[in-house]
Amino acid sequence: MSDAILAIDQGTTSSRAIVFSPKGEILATAQQEFEQLYPGEGMVEHDPQAIWSSVLATAQAAYREAVSAGHKILGIGITNQRETIIVWDRKTGKPIHNAIVWQDRRTAQFCRALSEAGHEALVQDRAGLLLDPYFSASKLNWILSNVDGARARAEAGELAAGTVDSWLLWNLTGGEVHATDATNACRTSLFGLDAQDWDQDLLKLFDVPRGVLPDVKDSADDFGMTQAEHFGEALPILSVVGDQQGATVGQACFEPGEMKSTYGTGCFVLVNTGDEIKKSENRLLTTVAYRVGGKPTFAMEGSIFIAGAAVQWLRDEMRLLKNAAETAERAARAQADADVVMVPAFAGMGAPHWSPDARAAVFGMTRATGPDEMARAALEGVVYQTQDLIEAMKNDGLDCQAISVDGGMAANDWFAQRLSDILSLPIDRPKVLETTALGAAYLAFLQAGVFSSLNDVRQNAERDRRFEPQMPQEERARRLKRWKACVQAVLSVAEAG
Repeated sequence: MSDAILAIDQGTTSSRAIVFSPKGEILATAQQEFEQLYPGEGMVEHDPQAIWSSVLATAQAAYREAVSAGHKILGIGITNQRETIIVWDRKTGKPIHNAIVWQDRRTAQFCRALSEAGHEALVQDRAGLLLDPYFSASKLNWILSNVDGARARAEAGELAAGTVDSWLLWNLTGGEVHATDATNACRTSLFGLDAQDWDQDLLKLFDVPRGVLPDVKDSADDFGMTQAEHFGEALPILSVVGDQQGATVGQACFEPGEMKSTYGTGCFVLVNTGDEIKKSENRLLTTVAYRVGGKPTFAMEGSIFIAGAAVQWLRDEMRLLKNAAETAERAARAQADADVVMVPAFAGMGAPHWSPDARAAVFGMTRATGPDEMARAALEGVVYQTQDLIEAMKNDGLDCQAISVDGGMAANDWFAQRLSDILSLPIDRPKVLETTALGAAYLAFLQAGVFSSLNDVRQNAERDRRFEPQMPQEERARRLKRWKACVQAVLSVAEAG
């Protein structure tokens, strides 16, 4: 029997389970989408029970497939959508409210008030983050303040709170483990990067009782055992890592300066900064890339809220696409002289603008604009946003030589080439695009003793293709000038109220 790890990848729109070999080969996989809930303007929620049931169903399916093929599951690694917050009853395990998703903007006014009161400097200094509804703390404050009796119950020790990883750990272990890892904790605005623990001043600022929060562990650590009933045997949970940090590990970005960009529902660019907590002057984020053996490795991150979600919007709401894969063909045959620009601010704008009130807009449409032009505009909107992040990173003194990409959109050759053209950088695409789950598996193999260090991962890194810039610089400059004008228009409308 060959050794393997069952990686749970709990994402924004679906849950996946993938079984990996130590060489990074995919041995089994299962996926299940779940419902997105939009209870009001700017609000996005998930049913926590739907998250859990989809995770359990896919994990069991992948486990059965792998075991029947003769593989031995050493344990489980978990990676998850970050910043999404859940609060549940410690006795019953029942959530007291739907999960508030990272895209949710309901706490924009709360964050604005804290910023106007001069508190952003504290949050940035301690947590490495900005005051924005994106992060977990304001969402947790909202639940405790708006669900009847929640704050009193939290202070009495009756409630538990956590990001999606904590919710999954609780359910997998039958309520035995209430924990998270440093990569997820550092996305809450409640975690001190220097101290590597929950920060009392931040807890006070957001009015969150320390008792509701999970214990913080390394990314490769002992997270307890699953209940035997889930898989027919009790399996050790060996790793937990936030999805973007998981992709950083999966791409083997272990040296300072190495950079990856993941294109899923959103887009997230991380560059390894080693043991340096590097603070941005251009409104980027400082985050934990991974923590192993008690030693954190840090990264600087740029976050784009809408990437693949723009394509989903064209498919599901506008019904201009049958599936996401056809965007490459449509973009390629769009009118060459059509200057249609989409600013996909469906959930506000992230780095480096940080405008929670911004809303999506499409510029340059004519009567000739059709699905092909809209598909190209959606893909290019993600490309242009990535360029904004790279520009901010360069202004922060980070040297960008090449970018490793992953996620569903990275499989699109047209998108990858346009990304290289606009960024004017080589784009490296790995053979295995499921790097988020792969990173969780690698960390689990490390904890299981299969790897002696993360450097063992490097030998698995295989490139599928490198894309080199082809667009003339004058054309690139013209396109970026038009993009910046469109972004400014969107930001101006948001400021106008």
